[in-house]
Amino acid sequence: MKNILLPTDFSENSWNAITYAIDFFANENCNFYLMHVNRFDDVMINESPYIAPEETIEVVYTKPAKLQLRKLLKRIAQRFSQNKQHKFYTISAFGFFIESIRKHVEDKNIDCVVMGTKGASGLKKIMGSNTGDVITKVKCTTLAVPESAKFTKLKEIAFPTDFLLAYETQILRPLSEIIETNNSALRILHIKKKNAQLNYDQTKNRELLDNYFDHLTHSFHYLTNKKVEDAIQCFVESRNINMICMVAKNLNYFQQILFHSKVEEISYHIEIPFLVLHEKN
Repeated sequence: MKNILLPTDFSENSWNAITYAIDFFANENCNFYLMHVNRFDDVMINESPYIAPEETIEVVYTKPAKLQLRKLLKRIAQRFSQNKQHKFYTISAFGFFIESIRKHVEDKNIDCVVMGTKGASGLKKIMGSNTGDVITKVKCTTLAVPESAKFTKLKEIAFPTDFLLAYETQILRPLSEIIETNNSALRILHIKKKNAQLNYDQTKNRELLDNYFDHLTHSFHYLTNKKVEDAIQCFVESRNINMICMVAKNLNYFQQILFHSKVEEISYHIEIPFLVLHEKN
């Protein structure tokens, strides 16, 4: 049984992420937790968070959120035929956003957080958004679903890496499970400068990946490009890439791909879901 956390602000963007998640896990036993956080950090007085009395919280924040969550459950029931493998629960929280997410990730033993990303202006906005905060600050597998992404059969998953880190089995397990469940192919992508060769550590780390994914369809691809994001864009356009997976531990490489400034020509930001793998605490 998988436990999936679906934070929502009741926008169409978050609805798109919810529908993607339900389709994505259609053939798996799942508990889905629809969660809305009324944020302390949204209520400020004199640059300090305003801590309202409990009665005020209940009337002004909690009751309206619970009503919205019930409406969301009805919308899900209308959109999807009943799946006996899926159970839905609602959570209305009041507190600091990231602390609330972390708490429920731990309390509910969450396997994956699924959230939406918004806007062709890309990850400059995402970096300062709820999704960007969860990706970088919560140690849980996170699936970031762009507003233009629609679920289709996962044919190929791109895995960009610089081979500088040895990934532990625990980190890679969610990716291997997705590949097996969807009968997908993994395309491991290395972007290098012209004439650059893998050093000893990189070669060993490449071999580790090759051994770990030995029982699954996978291949290695090498592109020469000064800009990592441009290389990934070319790779996505040339293949049937339906998802891009990264390991958050590899922070420098990760930030080049997710949090760069030139986003106008990078369509993978607004079309392709990003799976971000974390070490668990």
